[in-house]
Amino acid sequence: MNTFEYMVVSLDGDYANLKRTDEESDEIKLVARALLPPETDEGTRLKYEFLQYSIIA
Repeated sequence: MNTFEYMVVSLDGDYANLKRTDEESDEIKLVARALLPPETDEGTRLKYEFLQYSIIA
């Protein structure tokens, strides 16, 4: 399974806008905040692996 890295660009109510950081892309991905770790905030770096998001330290 693939692994992707994202940064939270902005939070909008129940959704977060994520930008991929492991490759060049201007695409923004809209994700429900319920799928993200509770401590996620703007600027948080996330790893998506095995259908789950986790915070990158």
